[in-house]
Amino acid sequence: MNHLLTHTPAYVWLILALVVARGVIALRARETTLGKLFVIPAIMLPVALLDIARKFGLEGLPLGAWGLAVAAAMWAVWSLGGTRIAAGAAPGRVRVGGSAMPLLLMLLIFVVKYVTTVLLVTAPALLHGAAVTAVACALMGGANGWFFGRLLRDVVDVRAAAGGVAKNAAVAA
Repeated sequence: MNHLLTHTPAYVWLILALVVARGVIALRARETTLGKLFVIPAIMLPVALLDIARKFGLEGLPLGAWGLAVAAAMWAVWSLGGTRIAAGAAPGRVRVGGSAMPLLLMLLIFVVKYVTTVLLVTAPALLHGAAVTAVACALMGGANGWFFGRLLRDVVDVRAAAGGVAKNAAVAA
């Protein structure tokens, strides 16, 4: 194990530090713009898909496992997730509740990428087994689906809140 850690390139640890730093920011309630909420989903999607394409290909089982997990996670966030967003103090700003999920899911994608890379080097036959392929692709798909489901829910909630504010302003006028 020590051999794996010491032979991991330094840039990998830098990426891990950036993932943790970004995740720690998401732990706290904060005020931001709606546009900034697109950043993490927009980064995590190509990170996962490029890794899947490189290691497993984007057809059949890998793409199917990823796609099903995306759909399931998006549905779960949409139907089970509550509102976490509200109007901010200034126009164009939103207040976002803190959550550990972004940190956990970014770490999940990092760990899946790291473990599958180690397997690619140490046991390539194992990496290309159906079970490992399905699990790795589904884990990354689930994380991607959660990010996009949460983003979709946030956008809908912000629009609904904005519509309510405009409706109340019209009634008051």
